[in-house]
Amino acid sequence: MALSLTPRQQALSAIAACEAKGDQVALTACLNEGFDNGLTVSEAKEALSQLYAYTGFPRSLNALGTLQAVLSDREAKGLESDPGREADPLPAGYNALKQGTEIQTRLSGQPFNYSFAPQTDYYLKAHLFGDIFARNNLSHADREIVTVSAIACLPGCEPQLRAHVAGALNMGVKESELRSIPSVLEAAVGMEAAERLRKALASVFGESHQAVQTVDFSVWPKGEPNTAYAQYFVGNSYLAPLSGGIVNVTFEPACRNNWHIHHRQVQVLVCVAGRGWYQEWGKPAVELRPGIIIEIPEGVKHWHGAAKDSWFQHLTYHKDVREGASNEWLESVSDDDYDKL
Repeated sequence: MALSLTPRQQALSAIAACEAKGDQVALTACLNEGFDNGLTVSEAKEALSQLYAYTGFPRSLNALGTLQAVLSDREAKGLESDPGREADPLPAGYNALKQGTEIQTRLSGQPFNYSFAPQTDYYLKAHLFGDIFARNNLSHADREIVTVSAIACLPGCEPQLRAHVAGALNMGVKESELRSIPSVLEAAVGMEAAERLRKALASVFGESHQAVQTVDFSVWPKGEPNTAYAQYFVGNSYLAPLSGGIVNVTFEPACRNNWHIHHRQVQVLVCVAGRGWYQEWGKPAVELRPGIIIEIPEGVKHWHGAAKDSWFQHLTYHKDVREGASNEWLESVSDDDYDKL
C-alpha cells in the first residue's frame, strides 16, 4: 500500500505509537529514522510533550529522556539533527479558555461541554486545546496524527479513538493520510494497534470491518517470508528458525499449506499464538489454539494453517526421523472446503 503520509508525518506517527507503548528501544529507532527524514528536534519534543495529556506524564517523560539520549548519541557520531524552530510566543492578553473552546468545537464538529466534570472540561478547553494546541511548531493536523497514533496503542480507549479519527478530518488531516497510519503503526509497534485503528476507521467511515485476531511478534518472532515453499501455500507464511531444529511458522489470516505427507518422520506442531486449523484426510478439522500440541504420524495426509479471521503461529519440529525422510506435497486445500470451517 502506498502511504499518503510524508516521511515526516510517518515519523510523528511512529514516535507517538512508541511513546504510548512505552517501547524505548523502538522509539530510539523511530527517532533516528525520523531525524534522517526531515523531522526536527522541536517537532519531536513537541509531540512527546503533548502526549502527556493522552498517555500520562510517566510515558511522556520516559520518551523525552530517550529523545535526549538519541540526540547525545547522534552528536557523538557526528550525525545532524535539525533543531527546527520553537513555537512563537503567545500574544499579550491571550485567552486560553476562549481559544481552546473554539479549537475543541472545530475538532468535535459541535460545541462540547463536559458538565459532569466541569474542572476536566476546563482542563480540556484551556490547557489542552488552549495552551498546547496554540503552540505553532506543530500544526493542528500534525497534532491529531500524533494523537490518533498514540490512542490506537491504548486498549480500552476505542471511543476516544473513534472521536479523534473523526476530529482529525475536521483539523485538516486527509482521509488518505488517516488510512495510511495503520501501516505505520504495524511497522513501528505491531499489528494490534494497527487493527484497532482500522476498526475505528471503518466505524467512522460507515464501512464493514472483518475483525482479525492479531499476534505479538515480540513474543514469537515473525521471521522472513517463506519464499522457498510459497508454491505449497495459499496466502503468505513466514519462517523464524529457532534453536534445536525448531522453526516458528507464522500464517497470515486464511493462509494454509497444501495437503502433504511426511514420510519416515513424525512432525510435531506446538501452537503458540492466534487461531488455526489442522485436518487429516477423511477426518473433521481440529481447531488450533495456543497450548495445543499435534503429533502427526508418518504417512498421514494432512494440512494446517490459520483461521480466516486470525493470524496463527506454531512451532514445528520432526522426531523419529529415519534415513530417506521426505515431504510429499500434494493438492491445495480448496477455498470451498476451507470456507466451510
